[in-house]
Amino acid sequence: MTLSVHQFPCLSDNYGYLLHDSASGETACIDTPDAAEYLAQAKAQGWRITQIWNTHWHADHAGGNAAIKAVTGCTITAPAGDAAKIEGVDRTVDQGDTVSLGAFTGHVLNVGGHTMGHIAYHLPAAHIAFVGDALFALGCGRMFEGTAPQFWASLSRLKALPGDTQMYCAHEYTASNARFALYADPDNAALATYAQEITARRAKSEPTVPFPLARELATNPFLRADDSAIQARWGGDPVTAFAALREAKNSF
Repeated sequence: MTLSVHQFPCLSDNYGYLLHDSASGETACIDTPDAAEYLAQAKAQGWRITQIWNTHWHADHAGGNAAIKAVTGCTITAPAGDAAKIEGVDRTVDQGDTVSLGAFTGHVLNVGGHTMGHIAYHLPAAHIAFVGDALFALGCGRMFEGTAPQFWASLSRLKALPGDTQMYCAHEYTASNARFALYADPDNAALATYAQEITARRAKSEPTVPFPLARELATNPFLRADDSAIQARWGGDPVTAFAALREAKNSF
């Protein structure tokens, strides 16, 4: 029983993901930023798309739903809180619900903040999570719709996952995130090392995604809003520090 993730660049800085279960032959699109590219990538792999799992409503995550469904007849699962803005939804899910791909189960986490209904999909048996725009390597999404307490609670749910979980986010933003992280947390030796590795990888056009959660817990300032060193610079409690960091990143 094997679960495979096929990762590919699309649009200007998105990553597309096809999740394939070899035993059942099922394939899920994780979001649909570019329908034509997803269909081409699935064809090249010899995989049949049977499902779409959306993380939130933004067009670079759900814009390809209708076109992919028209070709494949796939089933679309979307966040309950964002479903009214998403085309072709067959099933809505929220915190505590599950999705299935063959024999594999994905647990749905509500990670609202970037959008109100944003969700993530955690597949514990495969040690992977698809987090959309809620979390990035060394960053997090802009707080377009939610509040700081809500977004911090969402990040806390992600923080609680096993440290060996490989996090699959939706954009290659890591180099710019690293520059802000070094500004936000300048005395973090682990971060300095990580930033150097990111610079080297991007110089060779290598992806920085996926990334292990454990490393983010030690280096991502947004996940460290409950750390005393971050709070000394940015605010005396996690929500205050997170809000200050997010506001500073917006104009950095």
